[in-house]
Amino acid sequence: MKFASYRNNETNETSFGFKRDKYIVDIWRSAKWLHQKNGDKTFLDIPLSLKEALKDWKLNFEKLKQLDTIITDEDINKGDVDGKPIASLESELELTAPVPDPQSFRDFYAFEQHVRSARKLRGLDMHPDWFKIPIFYFSNPAALFGHKSNINYPRGTEELDFELEFAIIIADGGSNISADSATDHIAGYTICNDWSARDLQREEMAMSLGPAKGKDFATSFGPYMVTPDELETAWDDKGKLHLRMTCHINGVLISDGNTNDLYHPFEKMIERASMNTKLVSGDYLGSGTVGTGCILELRPENTNGWIKKGDVVRLEVERLGVLENKIV
Repeated sequence: MKFASYRNNETNETSFGFKRDKYIVDIWRSAKWLHQKNGDKTFLDIPLSLKEALKDWKLNFEKLKQLDTIITDEDINKGDVDGKPIASLESELELTAPVPDPQSFRDFYAFEQHVRSARKLRGLDMHPDWFKIPIFYFSNPAALFGHKSNINYPRGTEELDFELEFAIIIADGGSNISADSATDHIAGYTICNDWSARDLQREEMAMSLGPAKGKDFATSFGPYMVTPDELETAWDDKGKLHLRMTCHINGVLISDGNTNDLYHPFEKMIERASMNTKLVSGDYLGSGTVGTGCILELRPENTNGWIKKGDVVRLEVERLGVLENKIV
């Protein structure tokens, strides 16, 4: 299934629903609609947000799959609760990040091509320990944006960059999770754009700390959380997820990579992230940048410069959807 979170413009609260063709079916309204229609109370206790649902994901996901089966196309077209439809056209909704308010976002550094290129630009060889452990940094969970959100151009930078990534969202959090059992904690996958101010990042990392201000102004996620069952046929014969990843800026193809180039699998990332601490349901773990997935690696002289105000950056990952933002 594909789940999306969106802002209710009347209350400014966030709701979530599942995708059905061009519609997003609201979980709470559809559950209430079935109760009104035939007295079925089965779905009334599904939490009102995806983040809350992820705390007992095994139980809630089974109910959500059942709800998807029961809700008919006629219900989508005619069902309403208190005069409001149970489903809305996706194009009319203001999508947020799938989990708009996670407790944490850890971004890893797990694509070898990007790491080699980035280190070469700094005059460095590959560090041998990179192959042993998946490393990450903490970004800002209070600065997340969804599909079609405008991104304010950050103050103090002249080198704004995108980063083409994908991410997982954690279900049923825990501590010291082994890689062998980590799959049970992957609720779904989403696209990630780790916006980066390269000049700010360069300044602070010269002092062996960061990234901080070079990264913490914005990260985009979305448009959906796609559950693993949707991707069962996307795994290649080497046991890697095989999805094309692209970035277009103002309609021009800039980056073209694939998820199967990931060196450290997400299971190893979960094991590392949960060591001696607790992963919380709704947390994001980002893959890091795919090879060719940023201007830093491609070089601005080959991409018509760094990102500017007015640019539209469109990330697409096969089967996960499109994540597009405009810089303002």
